[in-house]
Amino acid sequence: MKKKRLEAIASLVNKDAFTLDIGTDHAYLPIYLINNNITNKVIASDISKNVLSQSLNNLKKYNLNDKVLLVQSDGFNNIKDNVDIAVIAGMGAHTIINIINNAKKLPDKIIIQSNNNVDKIRKYMQGINYKIIKEMVVYENNKYYIIIKYEKGKDNLTKEEIEFGKNYNKEYLQYLLKKYQENVLNNKEYEKNILQLEHFIEKIQD
Repeated sequence: MKKKRLEAIASLVNKDAFTLDIGTDHAYLPIYLINNNITNKVIASDISKNVLSQSLNNLKKYNLNDKVLLVQSDGFNNIKDNVDIAVIAGMGAHTIINIINNAKKLPDKIIIQSNNNVDKIRKYMQGINYKIIKEMVVYENNKYYIIIKYEKGKDNLTKEEIEFGKNYNKEYLQYLLKKYQENVLNNKEYEKNILQLEHFIEKIQD
C-alpha cells in the first residue's frame, strides 16, 4: 500500500482500537499503526499463507513479530477475537461485499477502500445499517482512491451521495465529471450522470 493511502486509512483508526486488517498484504498498515503509536492491538489476516509469510518477514524487520497476530483467514471467518474496527482495503467492491456478507459477526466500525464501484459499497453498507462517519479522497499514482469509515447506525444517503459520495472533494468531482463527459458518446447513460453530477456540484458550492 502506498504512503498516502496508508496514512489516510491509519488516520481513521481510533486511538488504541483493537484493529483487524483484512487482506493485510505486507502488513504495512499494522506496522504503521504500531510505529506511530495509534494502537498496539492489531490482527493482520490474509487468505494466502504465502502472503502471511511475507508479512512475518516485514514484521521481523521492525521487531514487531511478537506484537501483531497473524491469522490465515478468508475475511472474518477465522477471526475469534472481538475487534473494535476492521480495515478492508485494496480490493474490488464485489470481493469486499462478499467478505462482509459472509461474516457471522461484524465490528461496530469498518474502514473500506474499494478499488472500484464505490457506489455499490455505499448502497450495500447503508442496506445493512452502517452509516458513513467520514469519507476521504486520496490522489496517488495518477488515480483517485475513496476511503470510507463506517459505523453501525442508520444512514439516509441521497441518490447523488450514493453515486458520488460524501467527500465533497471538488477536484475529485470535477475529475469524475470530465470522465463522464469523455464517455458519453459511447454510453448515453452518462448523460444522466453528467446532469446529476453538475447539479450535485452546484449544491455543494452553495
